[in-house]
Amino acid sequence: MANTGGFQDDDFWIEFYDFLFSRQRFAQGEELLSSSPLLDLPERSRVLDLCCGPGVFTVPLARRGHQVTGVDRSPALLERARERSAGEGVAARYVRSDVLEYSAPGEFDVVLNLFTSFGYFEDPEDNARVLRTMHASLTPGGTLLLDLAGKELLARRVTPPKVVRQGEDLMVQTDTVLDDWARLRSDWVLVRGERVTRAALVWFVYSAVELRAMVAEAGFEGIEVFGGFDARPYDENAERLVLRAVRPR
Repeated sequence: MANTGGFQDDDFWIEFYDFLFSRQRFAQGEELLSSSPLLDLPERSRVLDLCCGPGVFTVPLARRGHQVTGVDRSPALLERARERSAGEGVAARYVRSDVLEYSAPGEFDVVLNLFTSFGYFEDPEDNARVLRTMHASLTPGGTLLLDLAGKELLARRVTPPKVVRQGEDLMVQTDTVLDDWARLRSDWVLVRGERVTRAALVWFVYSAVELRAMVAEAGFEGIEVFGGFDARPYDENAERLVLRAVRPR
């Protein structure tokens, strides 16, 4: 039996890669960029894909002619992203950095942080710092797009355990609510033949009201909340919590 750490452990991303970044995930990224009014960016936008992973959005954005920088702390995921860029013959810049340390003041027209890549620092002040980093990275008038699983949505589906199969491999994810719904813990068990790998992630979860307040505190204006990339309302039919905001001019 093997154990990996959380999101800061490269072994975690390597072991669970096929489940986190399936072909369906890449296809979903392509489809969203083709259909979402929220991802319909001005031509040749300077885009920061923060926590870019293996380039689910970075590569197709670059293919569409945007000037894209992907930032992630995982060497393994960045290598996958570079391979995808090279394989498709597109130019994207990749930077290995912790989001708390990354600095590019005023360089970008758009900052993306997608697929629930926010809230993973143990100190809530560090999560607030990430929002300030996003704000600082935008040019005045630039746009933030933040996508995560909102607390209201998680409350509908936190149980029962999720079971996912990829070929002969099996993954079971069990979620536990912590600290009066301030955080969530996900325990993952991956079975590959006789090999069993366990991992755990703990992160802060936010309601739309809580996230809106944090984004405003970071200095953003024009804050809008949507229930999906199709710009539907954030109501009982919401699928995601997607927040759009602007750095004031």
